[in-house]
Amino acid sequence: MSGMEAVGTDEIEKIKKRIRLCDYLTVAQLYLKDNFLLERDLEPDDIKPRLLGHWGTCHGINIAYANLKAYFHDDPNFSFILGPGHGFPALQANLFIDGELLKVDNKATLDKEGIKYICKNFSWPDGFPSHASPITPGVITEGGELGYALANAYGVSLGHPEKTIAVLIGDGELEAATAIASLNLERLLGSNGRGKILPILHLNGYKISAPSIYARKSERELNEMIRGFGFTPVNIDGENVEEFQTELAKKYASPFYILHSEKGFGGPNRYHKSHQIPLKEPGANKEQMELLIGWLKSYHISELFDKEKGFLYDI
Repeated sequence: MSGMEAVGTDEIEKIKKRIRLCDYLTVAQLYLKDNFLLERDLEPDDIKPRLLGHWGTCHGINIAYANLKAYFHDDPNFSFILGPGHGFPALQANLFIDGELLKVDNKATLDKEGIKYICKNFSWPDGFPSHASPITPGVITEGGELGYALANAYGVSLGHPEKTIAVLIGDGELEAATAIASLNLERLLGSNGRGKILPILHLNGYKISAPSIYARKSERELNEMIRGFGFTPVNIDGENVEEFQTELAKKYASPFYILHSEKGFGGPNRYHKSHQIPLKEPGANKEQMELLIGWLKSYHISELFDKEKGFLYDI
C-alpha cells in the first residue's frame, strides 16, 4: 500500500455506481430469464421457473470488491481472495464488468448481449452453476467449500513477498475450524519474507439459519479477540465508501478490517436477511412480483447502462 492515498470525490461516486450496478446484475442473475434491462413491464414469463442461488452476502461482496479495486487499481501486485462461496452471482457480476469473464468466455461481451448471457445462464441448464466453479476465472476451490480463504492467502504470500492480498471472510465462514485456526498464521509466520495480508471480516450478522457467533459478540469483545491473534482491528461501515477508502489509506500494523454490512441489504424489507432467495415465487405471487419490481428498479439501471451506448460511466 506504499504511496497510495484515499481516492477523491469523483472516484467515490464511481465506486457507489459500481456497487449499484453489481447489485442489480446480481439480482438479475438470480431471477430473470428475459427483460434484463427492464425495457418493458416485468411479467411472470420473465422470471426463471426455478430460483437457485444466494443473495444474503452479495451486497457485502460488491462493497468490498468495488472499494478494493478502486484503491489498488494501479497495483499489479494486488490480489483478492473471496471466502464466502455463497455469493457467486456477485463475484460473477464483478468479473463480467471487469472483462475477466470475457477472457475465458467470448459470449460474456460488455454489452446488452453479454448482460443477457450472464443473467439468463446463471443457475440454468448448461449455463453457470449457482456457486463458483472451475470455469470461474481464478477459482482454486469449489464455491460451496468454506473456511480455506485465509489459509490460502497466507500460502500465496509465502511464495510472493511482493504481493498485497486482501481476503474477504464471511462471519459464518470464520466459525469453520480451518478459518479460525488460520488466524494464528499472522504470528506464526511473522511479517518478514512474505506478502502483506489484509483480512476483511464481512460481519453481516447471520449465517444460513441463525445469527453468527461473531455478530453476538460486543464490538469490544470481537476487537479484543482479533488483537489476541496479533491483528489491529479496524471497523468499517460498509455503506460509507468514504470511510472504507480512508481506512484503506491508513498505515495500520497488521490490519484486520471488520466490514459491517447488513445481511441482504437492499433487498425487500420483509425478506432482506434471507441467506438464499428472498422472494421464492414472484412469477406466481403478485405481491412478490411487485416487491421484485421495486427491488430491481431501486438500482436505476438506466442511469448506469444504455442498450445502445453501453455502460454510462467508466467502469
